[in-house]
Amino acid sequence: MIVINIDVMLARRKMSVTELSERVGITLANMSLLKNGKIKAVRLSTLDALCAALDCTPGDLLEYRSDNAD
Repeated sequence: MIVINIDVMLARRKMSVTELSERVGITLANMSLLKNGKIKAVRLSTLDALCAALDCTPGDLLEYRSDNAD
């Protein structure tokens, strides 16, 4: 599964979810869904805006974790 680490980057940048949603240009409700992993897809333009706002790379925001409970 893909895990979205927006909360980690927000803590590192000492930024609020509200500030990030304003910088990225999406609603606070949609940012909360994204932050909590309640989405099925993300546009590349949104990922680009997130990376610009947080000064990071997509790899800092997205992480793959195996679904296997080995």
